Amino acid sequence: MAREVNPFVVTGKIEPEYFCDRVSESARIVKSVTNGNNIVLISPRRMGKTGLIRFCYDMSEIKNEYYTFFVDILHTSSLKEFTYVLGKEIFETLQPLSRKMTVSFMQALKSISGKFGFDALTGLPTFSIELGDIERPEFMLEEIFGYLEKANKPCVVAIDEFQQVAKYPEKNVEALLRGHIQKSSNCNFIYAGSERHMMQEMFLSSARPFYRSADLLELEAISKEIYVQFVTGHFRGAKKKISEENVAKVYDFFKGHTFYMQKTFNEAFADTSVNEECSGEKIKAAISVLVDSYDTIFREILSNVPEKQKELLYAIAIDGEASSITSSAFIRRHRLSSASSVQSAVKKLLEKDLVTKSHKVYSISDRFFALWLATQMGPDDPLQSLV
Repeated sequence: MAREVNPFVVTGKIEPEYFCDRVSESARIVKSVTNGNNIVLISPRRMGKTGLIRFCYDMSEIKNEYYTFFVDILHTSSLKEFTYVLGKEIFETLQPLSRKMTVSFMQALKSISGKFGFDALTGLPTFSIELGDIERPEFMLEEIFGYLEKANKPCVVAIDEFQQVAKYPEKNVEALLRGHIQKSSNCNFIYAGSERHMMQEMFLSSARPFYRSADLLELEAISKEIYVQFVTGHFRGAKKKISEENVAKVYDFFKGHTFYMQKTFNEAFADTSVNEECSGEKIKAAISVLVDSYDTIFREILSNVPEKQKELLYAIAIDGEASSITSSAFIRRHRLSSASSVQSAVKKLLEKDLVTKSHKVYSISDRFFALWLATQMGPDDPLQSLV
């Protein structure tokens, strides 16, 4: 019997038939890069920007004509790390595509060319470079951009969580990158970021090097109507049942946040047999299983949060979305100590990405973490609205 394919993909490549909507957004990205422009893609974390970029990379207009690279710099903290992950991504992308271009890339990186290794069995080159091998990252960065400029096909480089470069200790990173990118005629860039305020500041402030250097696209939630039809259609195609009402409840519960909806329906789909109805209870159970699976991780996170920050974290989790967090009403309602301690705590929580801020409203960044916190705080069932 053929293996059942779960249509609610949450990791890896998403085939076109399992990719929900984003028709106008993908067309906009493809149009920008194929017409020689760079583009800024802003969206909350886990709203689907990574999947969207990779989906665009698989479209014929890009796939057949360009070398495509995707670099996630969220966990980098310096220019050296940025240069390392960029070089590693280019090498590992080219390696299975073209031995000639791989060797050419190795030769282009004169500052570390002697550091590359070769597989003893296949004889193929390997990226055996360590972070410590990069002594002058600005030189290596110049060599990488020089290579991209001379590549035998045009290139597209997507840099995810691009706002991270503004946090590096080196003072001139934005200007350094802008200088290289400005001279690139064979490479276009997709700057993706989840910290809306920082990304807008980087690209819309006349005092910053990247000022108005790229098209701007803000990724919003997929429309409820389209997503409801997407889910019910795939259940129906597998001879399973789910009501539009229950799909809409999940959409509203997660406020259209793609990752959490997909995880929920991935779990619920797997738990629903052919000709069976996926009820509200089954959906609730699926979310409970997902949240419980992170229990150890969430406890570890919470154990490393100082008391004042933890108090504010619980307060935001209770409200779901919190505004005016330094107001006397908020402080009194959640029994917090003072406005100054709240300001100090929220700054740290934002830096740790435990809390996110959008349009002056604060919420827990990870919605499963928010649910887990809610279950720790009292007898009320945060999932009751789904039944």
